[in-house]
Amino acid sequence: MKNPMIHQGHGPFQADQLRSGDPYELSNGHPIQCLPTGGRGSKANLIGGLVLGTDPDVDSAGVDTGYAPTPGTLRAPDVAVGNVPDLPGWVAGAPPLALEYADTGQDEDDLALKITELLAAGTRFVWVVRLTGPRRVEVHQPGTAMRVCYPGDWLEAPGILRNKLLVESLYDPQAAATAALRNLLQRQGYRDLDDVRGEGRTEGAVESLRGAVLDVLDGRGMIADAATCARLERCVDPEQLRHWLRRAATLDDVADLFEA
Repeated sequence: MKNPMIHQGHGPFQADQLRSGDPYELSNGHPIQCLPTGGRGSKANLIGGLVLGTDPDVDSAGVDTGYAPTPGTLRAPDVAVGNVPDLPGWVAGAPPLALEYADTGQDEDDLALKITELLAAGTRFVWVVRLTGPRRVEVHQPGTAMRVCYPGDWLEAPGILRNKLLVESLYDPQAAATAALRNLLQRQGYRDLDDVRGEGRTEGAVESLRGAVLDVLDGRGMIADAATCARLERCVDPEQLRHWLRRAATLDDVADLFEA
């Protein structure tokens, strides 16, 4: 469904007239209705936020963060990386990296305008993940022709993300879990899971593995209860902890952590 007002002159509205939760963005003072996301798109948003937000060089990320680079503009990328302060209200400027998911019913005119406005406001990369047709990611940068990346291709955002990531890690749960696990291990001082294995059965390795399990669960929005923490504390077997670490990256419920 197209928004009929996006190509007209300056509209009457300003970002400070909208409240958090209002179903609108603003372009040049005109309201653009933002409808709820379908199941496929909402699941992909969560996956993208996990992978990008856990990168060891990312200090802030958000979902549907509202940016107001001008009084008449309010744009909310599906996932924003960088410039997401822990404060109420709209954020000035723009995120360095913005992730958008395009599914059925996408308003292509508004998407193109949104990309233009984000890049003009200072965003360095806009990645558009296409969920219809062949899965792919469209990479937009200021002053550069759009390029398309397909599954198996690597995406990079120098100066924003430390790690490159596979296209499929932005929508496929298993690929996302692998990327997020690598990111979280690096936040603990490891290069990857093999680096964890190399520490052997030292007490330091055991403590680090326990912390890594909890970090992975926390990074995926799962809070370990007291019983889970106590069982982790009792375990002194690094191989068992590594098994739980791998499970933590893919399970759907923290209650399933200790299943075989």
